[in-house]
Amino acid sequence: MSRLCIGRIHGATNYTTTIKLRIYNGDMRYYSGDLVDTDLYDKWFRVNLIHDVDKRNLTVFIDGVKKFETKDRGAGDFYFKCGVYAAPANISYYMESRWRDIKMYKKSFYIERRLVY
Repeated sequence: MSRLCIGRIHGATNYTTTIKLRIYNGDMRYYSGDLVDTDLYDKWFRVNLIHDVDKRNLTVFIDGVKKFETKDRGAGDFYFKCGVYAAPANISYYMESRWRDIKMYKKSFYIERRLVY
């Protein structure tokens, strides 16, 4: 069992993170629970993680396919970490990840006001 973490968003109301994506024996899970995707060892895959803070919604896409959606864990000072992080006991002693072309987007809102006389 590997139990390594490949990405997370830190910050939440009563938690340290609002999402963790972990790999268990090649399968990606939301924390240690819900299955996100399977058979991910020894291959490149693209992860898109969308956090709509206003709607408190998290969506995970793997290779362009929507795989998982959930609510976030409340307001916080959010920041993203990627990489391979060891998890609890029985972790893998060999962990490798390669990252490229990381992009962060922030949605901006423009409000048009019109005065009516």
